[in-house]
Amino acid sequence: MSFSLEQLVIDDEINGMNYFPYNGIEVNENTLDYDGIKRVGIGHDFLGEKNTMEHIDMPSNPKLFNRDMFETWVRGGSKDLTTVAHDRVVEILKNEPQRTPLSSSQRADMDRIIKASDVTCPRL
Repeated sequence: MSFSLEQLVIDDEINGMNYFPYNGIEVNENTLDYDGIKRVGIGHDFLGEKNTMEHIDMPSNPKLFNRDMFETWVRGGSKDLTTVAHDRVVEILKNEPQRTPLSSSQRADMDRIIKASDVTCPRL
């Protein structure tokens, strides 16, 4: 087996984006933008609207995924997701405090808990 720290931070980003709505999403006249809907009309493109761009990251607040327009992304260095994730891994490893490994008694306790909860799935 192999393990990728970059994939771990990407997965963390995706999980965070999925969890974000559980904290609540602000709904008010500004975020709904009734005037913009009336002006653009149903079935048309809202991406060019100022209000849309102001709130584009609201549903998930991404840190790795880049939602800039293509030209802006190119001017910013054209970093793909793997490169951005690698930069985040390097930052974490450089700045986060080192953790102390579990003691043998802690590992034994965890193994006991896991073994006690290990239930085999009946065949269907």
